[in-house]
Amino acid sequence: MKNHLQNQVVIVTGAASGIGQQVAIQASARGGYVIATDIGAAGLAETQKMMTEGQSEIHILDVSEAAEIEIFAKKIILTLNNRPLVLVNNAGVALDCGPFVDTTLENFEWLLNINLWGVVRMTKAFVPYLLAQNSGHIVNISSVFGLAGFANQSAYCTAKFGVRGFTECLRMELYDTNIKTTVVHPGGINTNIARAARVGGEITQEAHKRNTRIFNEKLTPTSPAEAARQILEAVRTKKEKLVIGTDGKLINLITRLLPVGYTKIFKKQLENAENTKF
Repeated sequence: MKNHLQNQVVIVTGAASGIGQQVAIQASARGGYVIATDIGAAGLAETQKMMTEGQSEIHILDVSEAAEIEIFAKKIILTLNNRPLVLVNNAGVALDCGPFVDTTLENFEWLLNINLWGVVRMTKAFVPYLLAQNSGHIVNISSVFGLAGFANQSAYCTAKFGVRGFTECLRMELYDTNIKTTVVHPGGINTNIARAARVGGEITQEAHKRNTRIFNEKLTPTSPAEAARQILEAVRTKKEKLVIGTDGKLINLITRLLPVGYTKIFKKQLENAENTKF
């Protein structure tokens, strides 16, 4: 349904690229008034240029900064005029630091502050408005890394499992309201997140480039545009859990059937990918 977001405000974090950019563009095309946010000004400007079918505005916002979120939310809420709100907490970063033993706590905290606390703080800032309206939708982007634990992804998995648990708690707390929640578990999406990952531990720049090639060429079967389409359809149909991609659905199935045994299966698959010659 092309205009199912008509007269609704859609706030999207991490909208300068990837899934967030496509959600903003497609939400605008579906009739939503889009408020696109990101820390990257240049990418946001590109997103605004591509939002040609509806009304929109852009805001520089660092979701790792609690004070910025508080100021942003107070400002935006004054402009909502009782319109229904869809909050898409998408902003996220990645680490390429190798195993947990080589991951500094500083880097671990940096990722959590964006990928988990950004979601929590944005939701905290806007949920009073949603409750006052007794309507709206919260979409939190987790990952297949919120369904299964993977080696060398300790911080990312911690954040994404946290987003999953947080959203499922909200689902129960808001069960008797008209506020809907959706937790999204994308499989591999061909975005810049791996390329832009913070590098640390024993990982060299050459190794990081190779890891990025493996991820983008072997592990990303779904486009950001298709992921965004499915996310907005989940909003339309009020779907509470969305797993994206054939790879995501397979991981979801295996972890449900083999909640412990999946470790051996996925470890072998990752080793095979890492042994790929470039």
